[in-house]
Amino acid sequence: MTEAAIVAVDLGGTKLASGKVQHNRVVNHASRPIPPNGSEEVVLNELIESIRSVFDPSVVAIGVGVPSVVDVDRGIVYTVQNIPSWKEVHLKEKLEAIFHVPAYINNDANCFVLGECHFGKGRGFRNIVGLTIGTGLGGGIIIDRRLYSGTNCGAGEIGMIPYKDEILEYFCSGQFFSRKFGVGGEVVFQRAISGDPEAVDAYHEFGGEMGLAMITALYAYDPEIVILGGSVSKAYSLFKKSMMEKLEASFAYQHTLKRLVIETSDLADSALLGAAALYLDAMEKKA
Repeated sequence: MTEAAIVAVDLGGTKLASGKVQHNRVVNHASRPIPPNGSEEVVLNELIESIRSVFDPSVVAIGVGVPSVVDVDRGIVYTVQNIPSWKEVHLKEKLEAIFHVPAYINNDANCFVLGECHFGKGRGFRNIVGLTIGTGLGGGIIIDRRLYSGTNCGAGEIGMIPYKDEILEYFCSGQFFSRKFGVGGEVVFQRAISGDPEAVDAYHEFGGEMGLAMITALYAYDPEIVILGGSVSKAYSLFKKSMMEKLEASFAYQHTLKRLVIETSDLADSALLGAAALYLDAMEKKA
């Protein structure tokens, strides 16, 4: 990490967080709710004010992670999940006109894996897959220490692969538990750690489905390490065994499994550090 100060923003469906990142940590932090049904301009103004609250003359760049597809080169955000008014927002152009520093915009799952690459479990590895397991299944790819977003920012989105008349994330995210039990994943998690046999069995079944997601990622990208993040990854101990059983039973290249590293993220402020790492990635690409 350079000594440079970077403002990082994590835009969610109901709130946004921002912070100034310097010396490998968030040194100033702000969070505010946003109106999910607000107009494009209202939400944009909330984002701008959040940046202003942590911006100072030392800042050299802005990085923003969004839950959507992005035109990375032009910084145009398309169809943000849970913010219906954000259909096509020229965010890079707007932020650079106001703050007069470069702005870098990318998908939040891409920010996750980039943050792990620079600040977390991905340090020391060249080829990394990051999977975020929450309300959906997101993916980010690092190839030779560089973020690979693909032509249309769609690289790594294995959760969207058709599977069992649905898509993979329907079975490999919190949606699995809400569909099976009609309650949130946190409730099922608490039941499982309390020894509820039905909840324990659900995590066993979930691990088998996650094994398939892992196999898909391994065949597509052949990484050195897979890093799991998101709320459901906190329950890794409950589905690790069945996930590995699926890998060992179904993945063709067993010698690959012996070399593969699988970790869960423990990076504090991972969303903001990942957004800040967009600047670091851009600088390394220019070098």
